[in-house]
Amino acid sequence: MIVPGPATRIFLAPGPTDLRRSFDGLHGLVRAQLHEDPRLGHLFLFCNRLRTRLKVLCFDGSGLS
Repeated sequence: MIVPGPATRIFLAPGPTDLRRSFDGLHGLVRAQLHEDPRLGHLFLFCNRLRTRLKVLCFDGSGLS
């Protein structure tokens, strides 16, 4: 379970995302589209074209999950 702290920000990626992407692919999207560092502990949300699925990228201190 992901429990965000009071300083945790939540980012929603604009537009649909191919949810078959790996951690590295999503990491690249965060850097390129959102201009943020995914290793700061914030939550990054991605949705598919139909907006029926959601994928969250989070760095917990030991790696991406």
